[in-house]
Amino acid sequence: MIKISEAAQNEIRRMQKSQEQENSYLRLDVKEGGCSGLYYTFSWEKESQGSDRVYPQNDFSVVIDEKSLPYLNQLTLDFTEDLMGGGFRFQNPQATQSCSCGISFTLD
Repeated sequence: MIKISEAAQNEIRRMQKSQEQENSYLRLDVKEGGCSGLYYTFSWEKESQGSDRVYPQNDFSVVIDEKSLPYLNQLTLDFTEDLMGGGFRFQNPQATQSCSCGISFTLD
């Protein structure tokens, strides 16, 4: 199960509209790489795949593939803005280490 804060939901809806992706799923993946070993990615997709887990929100859905799902269990996705600009924040209770950008992480 993942949680998406209201601020992150608002930003996802804004991105969907500005990128003309209103009828698309937001895919959240974990890939190998980055400075801590694994990193998060986003992409828009018109269809989900058969093995995807779909997390419906109010007016959009997030999809996660089976390979990424164990890394994202209990993830909270947030969006914050500060003096340096806005960005998504990944709060992953499974991560044992992350880099300063917050996108790359390590699990034991």
